[in-house]
Amino acid sequence: MIGRFLGLAVAITAISVGVASVASRSTGDDDAESAATGSSANDNWTTQRSKRGGWSSSAGSTSSGGEVRLPRSGDSHVYADTQVDGANIRMMVDSGASIVALTRRDAEAIGIDVDRLPIGGMARTAGGDVPMRTVMLDSVEVQGIEVRGVRAAVIDADMGVSLLGQSFLSKLDAVNVEGDTMTLR
Repeated sequence: MIGRFLGLAVAITAISVGVASVASRSTGDDDAESAATGSSANDNWTTQRSKRGGWSSSAGSTSSGGEVRLPRSGDSHVYADTQVDGANIRMMVDSGASIVALTRRDAEAIGIDVDRLPIGGMARTAGGDVPMRTVMLDSVEVQGIEVRGVRAAVIDADMGVSLLGQSFLSKLDAVNVEGDTMTLR
């Protein structure tokens, strides 16, 4: 269990670093605004959309308003039942991951031929280095909140669960955590 957790943590870190370096080379937007984050004495956090409509210069749009409340599970994580390109996928919400990270199993369930994707880098896990393959998802939806054009990476390792990262979350109006509830708007 600890080995799996450490492997997942290392994979998330590797993905975040790799994607950040790729994004900084490919966006060409030196004036991009960074996310505003806040912390208070009770450890709640909030992210808000910047005035220019998001933190990312990559294409993507949010359709539908509304609000989604996700409870914290017994393992202290927040999970979301998502629709990714029409397929139902349960993901762990991870605000520390810079990109949506899909397991091979979930990517194949969506219809992605993982072996035909070019390797975009390596993710370092407890089990060693594993290929990371980048892909653009047409649509990611959480209970009626849909984001189109979401960057993702397929990780060729047993992470156990796919991660709903900032390539989705940053396109929302707000992500708030209060107590044991995460609210997406």
